[in-house]
Parts: sequence; structure tokens; C-alpha cells
Amino acid sequence: CPAPADLRPANGTRVCAQLYADNSPYYDQCCAGDVLVVEPGSDVPYMPFKWSARVSSLVVGTRCELNVWSRRGKKGNTRRFGS
Repeated sequence: CPAPADLRPANGTRVCAQLYADNSPYYDQCCAGDVLVVEPGSDVPYMPFKWSARVSSLVVGTRCELNVWSRRGKKGNTRRFGS
């Protein structure tokens, strides 16, 4: 997985988090497959269609916090992730 400080695309803009579709019990093989990029200040109450119940790994950038909910529309249990 990339280090939290390394979350920058090729154009150099800042990325708050990256969510990955594939996972593995081996750490060096985690953070693979499709990537969903979360930009700073994003407020998304619903996951994109193909991402529902699919995220298996995530990396949160420095000075960012990712809040997720167990149910759509920001309902249910919540959890916060930081770098």
C-alpha cells in the first residue's frame, strides 16, 4: 500500500484517501485492483454503484480523515479513519 504522504496522482494534486477493491492476507499484495479516489472536502452520502460492499483496503492521507457509515445516506454505525 502507498504511504499516506504519497497519495498524490500524477498531476500532483492532493488526495485525501484511496479505497481499493482487492485485498490479500499478505500485506505486500493489498491495495490492488480498482481504486476509488476521495478528494479533500468530498461529501458523498452514497457509494458509487459498483463500489457497494466492495472496498477491502484503504489508505488515508496525512491531515485527512475518512468517515464511513454502515448504511446508505449516512445512517447506521459510523467509523473514522485517519492516516
